Amino acid sequence: MKLIPKSKDKIALTLATLVALGLFISGLFDLLDYLFIKIILFTSFGFLFIIACLYAFKNKAEKNRLEDTPQDDFN
Repeated sequence: MKLIPKSKDKIALTLATLVALGLFISGLFDLLDYLFIKIILFTSFGFLFIIACLYAFKNKAEKNRLEDTPQDDFN
């Protein structure tokens, strides 16, 4: 098992899972009352949001067919 994922999907899924688990565990043990825990969790959420926006802006539509020879998919 690799500790550092290399694909974009696995990185996003790992970060989202860590933030969700952090919020759940902090709420379970009543740690959300502490300012330091809130700062860590909301900073990680903001970091995840920024990374998601950067990947969304970099994402380009891929064309699978050449424009010169369009094909009909109904056959």
